[in-house]
Amino acid sequence: MLVKPVTVTVYGAETICPSCVGAPSSKETYEWLEAALGRKFPNQAFIMEYVDINQVHEDKKKTAFIEKMEEEDLFYPVVLIEDRIVGEGNPRLKAVFGEFEKYGYKAPDENKEHSTK
Repeated sequence: MLVKPVTVTVYGAETICPSCVGAPSSKETYEWLEAALGRKFPNQAFIMEYVDINQVHEDKKKTAFIEKMEEEDLFYPVVLIEDRIVGEGNPRLKAVFGEFEKYGYKAPDENKEHSTK
């Protein structure tokens, strides 16, 4: 059972990462993840947060992570779940869903509606 909602943080920028041409923007990735997680884990609360890496942030933790992104040349958007990196550039849903399941999130039984015989 869930103790508290998991926080998903997407760090990105308005401009698309130069190495990620053809990929969705950071904001589009944020919106896509929010919708996908809501469909996969309905009626299970989670928190979505978008951090623009080109803005000044008073939160020292956010500022430190942005500096880490620059130092380590991480491709944005970078997706964190509870401060753990689960994707960068073009994140994979399988990895994000797998991390959610580690926190107790459960997808509804998809076979339930097909087993009415």
